[in-house]
Amino acid sequence: MNNFPDNLRFEIGIYVDEIVKWLTNNLGGFFDALKDGVMWFLLNMQTFLLWIPWYVVVLAVFIIGWRIKSWKSGLCYGIMIFLVGTFGLWNEMMITVAVMLTSVIISIVIGIPLGILMAYSSRLELIIKPMLDAMQTMPSFVYLIPAVYFFGLGTVPAVFATIIYATPPVMRLTNLAIRRVPKEMKEAANSFGSSRWQVLTKVELPQAFPTIMTGINQTTMMAMAMVVISSMIGAKGLGENVVTAMNRIDIAMGFEAGISIVFLAIIIDRITQGIADRFKYAE
Repeated sequence: MNNFPDNLRFEIGIYVDEIVKWLTNNLGGFFDALKDGVMWFLLNMQTFLLWIPWYVVVLAVFIIGWRIKSWKSGLCYGIMIFLVGTFGLWNEMMITVAVMLTSVIISIVIGIPLGILMAYSSRLELIIKPMLDAMQTMPSFVYLIPAVYFFGLGTVPAVFATIIYATPPVMRLTNLAIRRVPKEMKEAANSFGSSRWQVLTKVELPQAFPTIMTGINQTTMMAMAMVVISSMIGAKGLGENVVTAMNRIDIAMGFEAGISIVFLAIIIDRITQGIADRFKYAE
């Protein structure tokens, strides 16, 4: 009596498996084209980042930190980036940044328009919100399974798994930001004969931008976390060093790769949040 009855089982996973197999068999060409497109963008991003001299990157991080926060913050960020280079992990860091930037750019391209549509349609918001809840609460390792099934091992499935995991925050906060724009401002724009597009681009998006930037900040941090996890399916970068260190029980390698990820996450978080704060204060 204490055990759940076996005859009441509903194995929903079987149906999900059938759907995934159907998609693979019938849309294989689409997934191959998608993989090639993402790979092209990723390789170009990676090549560009590795082409930039290390001292230019350090100087750029210092200047951005100085302009966004203060010269002390910029100096701190520059030292962090420089230290990663001294660990011998410069190329790995650039590869990690390339994967993260590719994932974040695609997440923004998908998330912001959908967030705007959600703000304009309560029915669409009602449909999409449960999906976002599922995407955010699902264990991140689960996303690696369909990504590998559709795209195989390597960096491309890591990008797609990261996109699924990291897109919800920017969608949620874009929706919230557009809805919170004062009605009086929109009514004033409409009274002057503004079109819906003009109201969106001239009133709603400028007012919502600080909150949208906060969503981009959260998306970037979630992408950073997922990029490291994705190293388990063959993604290159700092995460690969962490996995290798775990397999070898190499404390030195694990610490250097881990602290490099921490440095990178701190810099990205402070800079993106600083940009959001700048626009808040400018209002």
